[in-house]
Amino acid sequence: MGITPVIPTPRDLDAEQQRDIERFEQAAEAYLAGEIEEDVFRVMRLNNGIYGQRQGGTNQMVRIKLPAGTITPEQLDMMAFISEKYSRGWGHLTTRQNVQVHYVDLRQVAEVMRHLASVGLTSREACGDTVRNVMACHLAGACPHEHLDVTAWAEAAFRHFVRNPLGQRLPRKFKINFSGCSTDCGQAMFNDVGVIATTRVLEDGSSEAGFRVYIAGGLGANPHPALALEPFTSREDLLPTIEATLRVFDQTGNRDNKLRARMKWVIDTLGWEEVQRRVLKVRRTLPASASWPGGIPAEVTRAGDAPAGRVQSGEVTPVGQGIQVSLTPSDPYLRWVATSVIRGAANGSVSAVAYAALGDITASQFRSLAAIQREFAADVRISNRQNVVYRGLTEAQLPILFQRLETISMARPGAELARDVVSCPGADTCNIAVTQSRGLAKAIGDRLEEEGLGDIGGIRINISGCTNSCGQHHISDIGFFGAERRAHGQSAPGYQMLLGGYVGQEQIHFGEKALRLPAKAAPEAAARVVRRFAEERTAGEAFRTWMDRVGGAKAVALQLQELDVFPTPEAAPDFYTDYDETGPFSAEVGDSECAV
Repeated sequence: MGITPVIPTPRDLDAEQQRDIERFEQAAEAYLAGEIEEDVFRVMRLNNGIYGQRQGGTNQMVRIKLPAGTITPEQLDMMAFISEKYSRGWGHLTTRQNVQVHYVDLRQVAEVMRHLASVGLTSREACGDTVRNVMACHLAGACPHEHLDVTAWAEAAFRHFVRNPLGQRLPRKFKINFSGCSTDCGQAMFNDVGVIATTRVLEDGSSEAGFRVYIAGGLGANPHPALALEPFTSREDLLPTIEATLRVFDQTGNRDNKLRARMKWVIDTLGWEEVQRRVLKVRRTLPASASWPGGIPAEVTRAGDAPAGRVQSGEVTPVGQGIQVSLTPSDPYLRWVATSVIRGAANGSVSAVAYAALGDITASQFRSLAAIQREFAADVRISNRQNVVYRGLTEAQLPILFQRLETISMARPGAELARDVVSCPGADTCNIAVTQSRGLAKAIGDRLEEEGLGDIGGIRINISGCTNSCGQHHISDIGFFGAERRAHGQSAPGYQMLLGGYVGQEQIHFGEKALRLPAKAAPEAAARVVRRFAEERTAGEAFRTWMDRVGGAKAVALQLQELDVFPTPEAAPDFYTDYDETGPFSAEVGDSECAV
């Protein structure tokens, strides 16, 4: 059963959250009364995780932060309640482990904030020029490959920086990711601070667990790989290192040009050696600061960070991008197990993925997911591929879990298969999206199913509605980002196709431009590339290796050139209408507020 919350009273809430909500409520009332200018209220709105939609008026998107992707049954129930009462009956999982609820009326946002606070959630600093949601690998604490369980470290970073004066008016947004091993399922390699757990051998032969910290990575229109700050960072020095990096960004980031304001541009301006020098110097002097976060954080002391450990005998499931998945069984349950179950932790527990197509979850599904979590007493995380992961399961629980997920249409084999297409919200709601990326994602998924290619493993497809890479098109095997095209004197929806993106093993390759395509030709292009990869790859060969072996992105694109053709509007009017639209395409882009 789900919950039916009442609006909590102030004494039910954390004092800091209550102050946030009251200030926002007062500012919203003043804005609606014409007493606060748009530019002033925008800062207040974004810093509280509230994003204006392209529909205008009082339509708002509420972005809810889930540090490390963790979520409880009560919080899942709350998602269901909010999406039904204040939105259109569904929520969206993002690539940064947030939940977004769209079409919330500005006059009701404060109520939503109070409901969120009553179950320990906040939208504070989920948008704006702030420290965004702190991410972690969705298998942290349940992965047989990890050096440390980074869950509590991500929670500690979230607690330290939320509402911290250092992070309220940054030059631009600041993103932090954690991974428990070099496989980097948490995708640390393209963030402002990416933390990867590791170990080093000491002089006496013993080993010490700690971290390798990468800084100044980013995607967007100009992707930059993160760079290793130093060979090893101790557990005691980790939070001071992150704070020192944030301080250097605050001091040196470009406040005059938002397009060049991210940490990656500081490297271009000052040079890597100078940025590295400054961060390490600030860290040395940080103990004198009132905000010094040195030592082992209380969150880590309380929860621990010991790794899950690897089972001594039995199957250990490989993880990470490019994993080859074999789907030989015809039985639906066995096919789900083959793609969606991760084994190998020393305690014998297993994890399983509930597949959320396009990252969308209905209110009914939220309630069912909460009930399942209670039934199995499971730990649940949201993944950066927009799925839901149940952890701490027994083998005996798997068939029952499958049945429960099958009932709510979330048991389809999806994890690490071609059909698991990731997309940003696109022009459906986003102010700056050019194209309907969600519509293309569905069209590609449908085309792959029609061609019998949905079950192909070891290939990731990501789509963004513009160059900003909220859909993370740069780091997928096949990536698309939306762009306006002109043909026969008319505007038309189009996409740039990229090939060969990869993140893992503490390295990153950004996808290389292959060719431009009409939006309506992109599903066929994706299907052709997936089919060719499936037919030509050698045993265990990753997409990037295959692509390089056959001549690179441009060579693959040669066989797709015929698809980059716009028929006349009279011959094919659908080429001039975007997915999920009925009228002629128009690249209507509003003011940029923030991205995921």
